[in-house]
Amino acid sequence: MGADFSHSRGSESRFSHWLRRRPKPQQGDVDGTAREALLLAVAEAGMPIAPAAHPIGYRCSCERVGCPTPARHPVSFAWQTQSTTDRAQIERWARSQPQANFITATGMIHDVLDVPLSAGTQALERLLAAGIEVGPVARSGDDRMLFFTATRGTPEDEDEWWPCELDCHPETMDEHPGLRWHCRGSYVLLPPAMLPGEVDVRWVRGPENPLPDPLTLLETLTDACARFVGSAEQSDVDHESVAWPMSR
Repeated sequence: MGADFSHSRGSESRFSHWLRRRPKPQQGDVDGTAREALLLAVAEAGMPIAPAAHPIGYRCSCERVGCPTPARHPVSFAWQTQSTTDRAQIERWARSQPQANFITATGMIHDVLDVPLSAGTQALERLLAAGIEVGPVARSGDDRMLFFTATRGTPEDEDEWWPCELDCHPETMDEHPGLRWHCRGSYVLLPPAMLPGEVDVRWVRGPENPLPDPLTLLETLTDACARFVGSAEQSDVDHESVAWPMSR
């Protein structure tokens, strides 16, 4: 952790600052060639991908009335078997579906630790300051941050696979408002992606960064999430203490 680390940390801070300041892209702003290159970079890192829905104004392209996850879900129910790292297939998808978002299926090569944005921002700063290897990181909309890690594995013997109370599947998202661990049977939306309301999904640290062991990040992330929950609860208490006399 000498001059090289200080330089890399400074570069990281400048990059994060640039991400916060730059205008949010409009639908279709990402050049098709650049979009394709970003998707192929994910595949080259070994992470399988599949097409997902995209926004049409504030609606989802799936046209389902009241879609619970607009522009955030795969277009096919067979997304787990459809997901691939095949370059030719990804190029066909990207060119034939220029508006499509893409998901990456977790639990095969990689997992994703998904945390509230403010907690993730704090955790990322602490991890980099401590010199801990952090892999790819994405900002998902205005509320979540995604930390890509190596997977816990999918051994042939099911008894060797260790479950976790943080495990998150698409249908259990609401049950994990804090830290979500996307592993087998789950997925996350990949950058570059657009969400309703002109909100985007973008890389903070790209897929060229090696995937770390999830346990090297877990303590810092859980601590940051606990702080986030604590500050939110304290804010509610403060709000109630101010509002209570007014309501009497």
